[in-house]
Amino acid sequence: LIMRLVLFSISFMLFTFKFALAQGHQSFQNSPVPSAPDYSNLQNWAAHPNKKDPSDKIPRPLRKQNSTTQQQVDVFFLHPTIYTDAPKNEFHWNADVNDKKINRKVDNSTIKLQASIFNLAGQVYAPRYRQAHIRSFFDPYKKEGDEALDIAYADVKKAFLYYLENDNKGKPFIMASHSQGARHLIQLMQELIDGQALQQQLIASYIVGWGVDADAFKEIPIGQHAEQTGCFLTWRTYTQGYIPSWIDANQVCVNPLSWKTDSIRADYKLNEGAVLLGFNTLRKQLLDAQVSGPVLWVGKPNMFLGKLLQRRDYHIGDLNLFYVSVRNNAALRAQTYLNNRK
Repeated sequence: LIMRLVLFSISFMLFTFKFALAQGHQSFQNSPVPSAPDYSNLQNWAAHPNKKDPSDKIPRPLRKQNSTTQQQVDVFFLHPTIYTDAPKNEFHWNADVNDKKINRKVDNSTIKLQASIFNLAGQVYAPRYRQAHIRSFFDPYKKEGDEALDIAYADVKKAFLYYLENDNKGKPFIMASHSQGARHLIQLMQELIDGQALQQQLIASYIVGWGVDADAFKEIPIGQHAEQTGCFLTWRTYTQGYIPSWIDANQVCVNPLSWKTDSIRADYKLNEGAVLLGFNTLRKQLLDAQVSGPVLWVGKPNMFLGKLLQRRDYHIGDLNLFYVSVRNNAALRAQTYLNNRK
């Protein structure tokens, strides 16, 4: 029984999530910063239409799905924190985009299991960036962490501007992100999209796994129904009844099964499929979903021994626990946008 529970818990892990705090308190000033990526080099894109990469993968049960929007829509995806192990080189705060081990972890986890969700809706772009180390978010490292996050955001902004200048060609786009990527996406939208000409090209922005304040944007509204365009969607997933003490009550949440912000519970039967580490297997009706203020609550997983699982935080699976729902929704919003434009 214990072994089954352990294996079940492991299946929820998209990637290693260790609170690996490097030995000693290495200051930001005393830690070299890796060289900035050149986005004209395809190697500095984890996903790009001009290369074969894990974002192209499709779970076997979904391979017969068709979409007419793929060549007309782009998706700009920002991956979460994968730099979680204790640094083994001189770069203590920001990952080196030339680190092959980290890049493999990025590609085989978040790009395969998260970015691939959006390949039905459009062509996926996902830049590699000098992501801040996981310890950047926790005391007593937040001062150095903020400086590391500034480095990471500078790359994200540079990559998006490069994409706009060289690849976009006026096409509508979806923005998508998770965790650290979502933090950067909020800032990117505030600076370059909200209330500006680019907002007209925005189909939707999936800002997942990070808190979004109700007044984060001046003109971009939160999504209220499945076909709405020009909006943002956001949620953070926890077990029924649990709200972490650090959650801000002013933050907002959308239900990824109903695509509404109300507190009506979306039943398990509405979850068309989660995708876990067994990428080619759909876990249908695995979880229900209910908005509770600033967070999303889920019940016990609907699978063998699921009722015995003791887990409060589903952050790692924010996107892929609702893989098919998010996938179909992104395609629906893309098609709706194109139809309205015609």
